[in-house]
Amino acid sequence: MASKKQRAKRAVKAAKKHPGLAAAVAVIVILAIAVVLVLYFMKIGPFKPRGGEVLTGSETEIYNADLSIHFLELGNKYTGDCTLIKCGDTEVLIDAGSRGDSAVTIKNYLDKYCTDGVLEYVIATHAHRDHISGFVGNNAGETKTGILYQYEIGTLIQFARTGATTEIYENYRTAVEYAESRGTAVYTADKCWYEKDGAKRQYYLDGDKKISMNILYNYYYENDTKDENDYSVCMLLTQQTEEKTYNYLFTGDLEEKGEEYLVQKNELPEVELFKGGHHGSYTASSDKLLKVIKPKNIAVCCCCGTTEFNPKEGHEFPAQEFIDRASKYTENIYCTTLILDYKNNEFTSMNGNIVFYYDSALKLYCSNNALKLKDTQWFKDNRKWNS
Repeated sequence: MASKKQRAKRAVKAAKKHPGLAAAVAVIVILAIAVVLVLYFMKIGPFKPRGGEVLTGSETEIYNADLSIHFLELGNKYTGDCTLIKCGDTEVLIDAGSRGDSAVTIKNYLDKYCTDGVLEYVIATHAHRDHISGFVGNNAGETKTGILYQYEIGTLIQFARTGATTEIYENYRTAVEYAESRGTAVYTADKCWYEKDGAKRQYYLDGDKKISMNILYNYYYENDTKDENDYSVCMLLTQQTEEKTYNYLFTGDLEEKGEEYLVQKNELPEVELFKGGHHGSYTASSDKLLKVIKPKNIAVCCCCGTTEFNPKEGHEFPAQEFIDRASKYTENIYCTTLILDYKNNEFTSMNGNIVFYYDSALKLYCSNNALKLKDTQWFKDNRKWNS
């Protein structure tokens, strides 16, 4: 067998006889090395892709966390939104869907974290019942179960426009008037943006002014649309730590056109967490928005597989189109609830209550399990991962 020195000599002679071949081999070797380096840095080096593994936490840690963001299950088969943000003794509640009976479920959860009966801030993104029913509750007789009746509300920020004429919207207005009569400051999102009548564009949630709630500009605060979803109040939560700045984006049910304006009218950062637009609908979480915010994690408030809003195959929440777009940026997608049989009122938890919280690092706790959507059996049976 030839020695290494002999093989090297033959290689040198071959290179002298065939200089073109030697150049080609050199190029191939260089390209191969480049590919290996790229893969190395992407997988384990400093350029690890966004949406890497999120740290798994525990429920007990949440109580002492600097900041926690809770996406709630709502206790029924209906898709809806309800998000609690807790920073020290300050609580922010964004929306309270999905039906009146969700108010009891929401209160039972809130009372674990809001121990003084005060919600410093409430945001009602838009006038659809899957976002405001829990504010009203089931008010049969003298007992009023709605969140706006059950808690002292500091500041309520609501949609600037609406085309709603529903009974639940009228009941919501009555509940807002009740809260206002008890001292709640009520502002519309456009007043926050323009800082009119005492409203602010930025609210600090902590004494050190490191965690801020920022009302973003939405074109439809000032312009009419036939799609009620596009009236949604949009908010960016920003947390400054010693290591980095974390951003968390909430857009209600804003649709594609509204998202386009959101990108145009605001300087949006890349975000650590995005509440999936419109429950993971195919009509939201557009490429124009996602390519700017590049979310590392996405929480979707929905009942996976529900035919409540769209019975078309593939368009049930979360839709295949949503998956295709979001998967370009992260595989860390989580959903609250799973429909087993919509007609027979059978549902169960998917991830359950989803909580992202900061405790020296950003961590995730889910009341049921922390499986990524793509790893669930429902996904394997109903969706494709096309990343």
